[in-house]
Amino acid sequence: QVQLVESGGGSVQAGGSLRLSCVVSGFIASGDCMGWFRQAPGKQREGVAGIDRDGRTNYADSVKGRFTISRVNGKNTLYLQMNSLKPEDTGVYSCAAGGYSDCSGPSLSPPVYNYWGQGTQVTVAS
Repeated sequence: QVQLVESGGGSVQAGGSLRLSCVVSGFIASGDCMGWFRQAPGKQREGVAGIDRDGRTNYADSVKGRFTISRVNGKNTLYLQMNSLKPEDTGVYSCAAGGYSDCSGPSLSPPVYNYWGQGTQVTVAS
């Protein structure tokens, strides 16, 4: 059974940084797609960043140039480095894995992903 556990959330002032981690237990193929998503109160879940089998990345326009997604396959770990945080970045951040043996194209669409973590809260104060 695949489980994803996020850590690294917290409260920061605008302009600050946080690094989120997601550790995957169970089998995830090195060729799988993985991503980070967030959900603010009263809003739908949105894709923040995705990474595919070849390390290609995709970012929401709102975070381009500020967030960086990376993965360490040997450690089954996914990261999200968040810099220059803004109050509108506040939300519950969740990592996700597609569950595919070979995934090309880093998607930001939630239905593409079959395994989800519980999420970690990020709060950015103005």
